[in-house]
Amino acid sequence: MTTSSSSAAPLAGKTVLMSGGSRGIGLAIALRAARDGANIALLAKTDTPHPKLEGTVHTAAEAIRAAGGRALPIVGDVRDEASITEAVLRTVGEFGGIDIVVNNASVIDLSGSLELATKKYDLMQDVNVRGTFLLSRAAVPQLRDAANPHILSLSPPLNVTPRWLGAHTGYSLAKFGMTMATLGIAEEFAGDGIAANTLWPRTTIATAAVKNVIGGDRLMAVSRTPEIYADAAYEVLCAPSRELTGRTLIVEDVLEGAGVTDFARYAAVPGTPDAAMYPDIFLD
Repeated sequence: MTTSSSSAAPLAGKTVLMSGGSRGIGLAIALRAARDGANIALLAKTDTPHPKLEGTVHTAAEAIRAAGGRALPIVGDVRDEASITEAVLRTVGEFGGIDIVVNNASVIDLSGSLELATKKYDLMQDVNVRGTFLLSRAAVPQLRDAANPHILSLSPPLNVTPRWLGAHTGYSLAKFGMTMATLGIAEEFAGDGIAANTLWPRTTIATAAVKNVIGGDRLMAVSRTPEIYADAAYEVLCAPSRELTGRTLIVEDVLEGAGVTDFARYAAVPGTPDAAMYPDIFLD
C-alpha cells in the first residue's frame, strides 16, 4: 500500500491513477492532489504536442512535480486493455499501490444521430464507457488494500429526460454509460469499502472542448475554471470511502457542503455574469 496521509494534507503519499490528464479538468485535479504531495500516474495518448491543443502527458508530469507531487507519465490508450494493465503494473511498481482512480478521459461529439459518424460513436463508447469500466476494474485488487479507496468518474447524473436523450443521443449514451458503470461498481464492491462516485458541474468549464466543440469564445467567457472541478473532486477524494459512495455528485453542491458560498473566483473571465445563467448539459 502507499504511504498514509497526514491530517494536514489528506492526499499526501496517496497514489492517483488517472486516465487522460494532460490538460484541462484532469490536470487541474492532478495538480490539486499534487499540492498535498500525492503521487499521480497519468495514462494518456498525448506523447507529442497537438497543433491545436496545449499540453502532453510529459508537460503535465512536469507541472505535477512543480506543484509538489510525484508523477508517472504513461503513454497509452484507455481503450486498450493491455495499456490499462501496463498502467496498473507500472503505477504499483513505482508507488507501491493505488488509492484513487479518476476516470477523466472522455470524448465529446454533440452531433445529431443522422450526422454522427459511426466511427465517432464507437470512439465515445470505447473511451467513455469501456475505458471507465476497464480501468476501474483493473485497479480493484489494489484499491482493496488501500486505506481510503476511491473511484471518481467525471460524468453526469442519469437525467434520462427526453430533452437530453434527444439532444445528442450518441454522446448522452456514452456519458450516461460512464455513470452507470461507476454506480454498478459502487454497489458491487461496497463490501470492500471502495467508494465509486461521479462528479459533474452545473455550468460549463473553460476547456478546449468547450471552446472548440460546444460554444466558442462566447461560452468560454461565461464558463468557470477547471479549478472549481478540482476543488470539488478533492473534497470527494478526501471523504471516508465507506460513507460517500454510489452518488452522482454536483460540483457546486459538494463545495457548498464544504463551506464555499462564493464562486466568483472561479469565473473564467473575472467580472462576467454568473456562469449559472448558462447551465451545463444533463442537469436542468
